Amino acid sequence: DLCRDESRAVFRIQHVVLEATRSFLSNQGFMEVHTPRIIASATEGGAALFPVDYFGQKAFLAQSPQLYKEQLVMGFEKVFEIGHFFRAEESHTRHHISEFISMDIEQAFATAEDVICVLENLVQHVCKAVKEKCEKELKILNHNVKVPKIPFKRFTYDEVIDELKKEKIQVPWGQDIPTPALRKLGKLYPCYYFIIDWPTESKPFYIQPREGNPKISEGFDLMWKWLELASGGTRVHSRELLVKRLREQGLNPEPFKYHLKVFDYGMPPHAGWAVGLGRLIMALTGKKNIREVVLFPRDRFRLTP
Repeated sequence: DLCRDESRAVFRIQHVVLEATRSFLSNQGFMEVHTPRIIASATEGGAALFPVDYFGQKAFLAQSPQLYKEQLVMGFEKVFEIGHFFRAEESHTRHHISEFISMDIEQAFATAEDVICVLENLVQHVCKAVKEKCEKELKILNHNVKVPKIPFKRFTYDEVIDELKKEKIQVPWGQDIPTPALRKLGKLYPCYYFIIDWPTESKPFYIQPREGNPKISEGFDLMWKWLELASGGTRVHSRELLVKRLREQGLNPEPFKYHLKVFDYGMPPHAGWAVGLGRLIMALTGKKNIREVVLFPRDRFRLTP
């Protein structure tokens, strides 16, 4: 399969995307870092973990670099990481895999809007790079990459729910938007766009509730048509609020004590996001199954080769 022109074209495009991403973020003052893949506790409450026997101790494969990259902004202010992460989710769809590459940033003294601007500029930069450097590969794939204009459209969660109601699709307020509803959104908005102002209860514990209206969070998702490419937001930087948010989501603060200890030194306001590389490559190549854009994909049923 890897000898087919079409397959090779996909991964040459991926190479250009990674090259453009590193160049863009470095020029924006971000420093590349590498965080552990073997961790002692969950970084997010909602995703399942792969357990690891770590010399007799209970450990897990990392779901994301979230807590580590937050800690790193205390010393370096602007960091990014591109690396493999793992989620033991039961999902078996065309856009879920168990081992994936995530492209993350974290920035001190920044808000959700600040890092949204970084993200949309990055996507535009990457699209330009692919269009300019991968003409041959795009021709093989019979796919055209359009360079999007910025700023991308921004829709609040409430606006999206109301739009779906007009299409006879009911989503209870506070819940995540199911895939059939997202597919309808993709037909309404066949472009890159952000969904902002998500309900706090639907976002991870480290996402900052909005001041004056704590039911709404400062979290956002970047969408390509119906597919979620990235998720991010302003982070909680108060130790007391973080403990409260952990408990609200049914998580015990004790396993997070080493992360919470960092906040005793004074965590600056900060924000960040994570982009799923595989899904971004799907958008840039026109592929419909994430397994076609991942070398040696891993899912519930595939452990070899």
